[in-house]
Amino acid sequence: MKKETKCIQAGYTPKNGEPRMIPIIQSTTFKYDTSEDMGKLFDLEASGYFYTRLQNPTNDYVAAKIAALEGGSAAILTSSGQAATFFSVFNLAGAGDHVIASTAIYGGSFNLFNVTMRKMGIDFTFVDPDCSDEELEAAFKPNTKAVFGETIANPALIVFDIERFAKAAHAHGVPLIIDNTFATPIHCRPIEWGADIVTHSTTKYMDGHDATVGGCIVDSGNFDWMAHADKFPGLCTPDDSYHGITYAEKFGKEGAYITKCTAQLMRDLGAIPSPMNCYMLNLGLESLAVRIQRHCENAQKVAEFLSGHEKISWVNYPGLEGNKYYERAKKYMPDGTCGVISFGVKGGRSAAEEFMKHLKLAIVATHVADAHTCVLHPASSTHRQMTDEELIAGGVAPDLVRFSVGIENVDDIIEDLAQALENV
Repeated sequence: MKKETKCIQAGYTPKNGEPRMIPIIQSTTFKYDTSEDMGKLFDLEASGYFYTRLQNPTNDYVAAKIAALEGGSAAILTSSGQAATFFSVFNLAGAGDHVIASTAIYGGSFNLFNVTMRKMGIDFTFVDPDCSDEELEAAFKPNTKAVFGETIANPALIVFDIERFAKAAHAHGVPLIIDNTFATPIHCRPIEWGADIVTHSTTKYMDGHDATVGGCIVDSGNFDWMAHADKFPGLCTPDDSYHGITYAEKFGKEGAYITKCTAQLMRDLGAIPSPMNCYMLNLGLESLAVRIQRHCENAQKVAEFLSGHEKISWVNYPGLEGNKYYERAKKYMPDGTCGVISFGVKGGRSAAEEFMKHLKLAIVATHVADAHTCVLHPASSTHRQMTDEELIAGGVAPDLVRFSVGIENVDDIIEDLAQALENV
């Protein structure tokens, strides 16, 4: 099936007389006839459901759809994109380990890595996504366990060179983790370019309606954990908490990573989404291919309008010819990038704030990538914890305005921008 069809059909196939839509299994627990039956589930000897904190049929149907869209072997849904980012790394790295991450990532992810996970004993090296091969090579250490980047950085809109970083990661025997939130699998499938694990904040384009918070982790099923068993003891040595199961041996390349993530992290940390939220996410997924096309068409026109406006000092959008990442975007995302634009208003921070006060259609919100047009000043909100030096290193200028173009009529969006700029 093509990706547009997978948005509708993948993940759930009803049998004769069964519900056409994914059923909402709003139950915490599941009944079994004997304790022996349930015991097999706890020992991972049988597949099934016993407690929604670990797995739920509704959630798994939607996870399977996203896995199909990304071309992965297995997936797990989480309660937020932040939980997906945390789980994706923590499933591989623990105290005493090291991870390489791009400097150009979402501010919440940067803080998670640079502050919270450092407190857990995990070391991070942040590298410029446009660093030289020598600088990238120097970032690796004997205890490096993963490399992390974003397809399109939020909000810097830097397009990550997935193929290059994948080759470097694999040369050192570690996987590449890619946050594909902004591009979505409609416009980029990182696994096809060498990524091993893909994450999403499903809160954004996948849900698309500002209705449900969620996240997803997709495993490509391609990384050979046993070939690097010394680096990944959590996957390649017996797990005492599950009666000595070795995940990479029992579940193979295709299932080891997600099974461990479920059996250990979801069991102990419990960041599971509700079945109702997953049902609503699926409704968003069904229209994803149609919506993302409209987002990009609108964003292209808005970016072109802003580029020609006398009160705009700069515009960053990978779809604009002349943009630093235009050619790279064409390589990885030939059908379009995303609906998010960043730009600066002449006059700096104060002018940007004045401009935002006069917007009428676009709402000021700590959100991005949904049907509604919204705007944010990251330096004073999502990236507020970062210094100006850290902001600049991450591609986030202090005067940067993040403008998320919705699917309204583009003439109305442009008219709103024009009248707001008149007041600056």
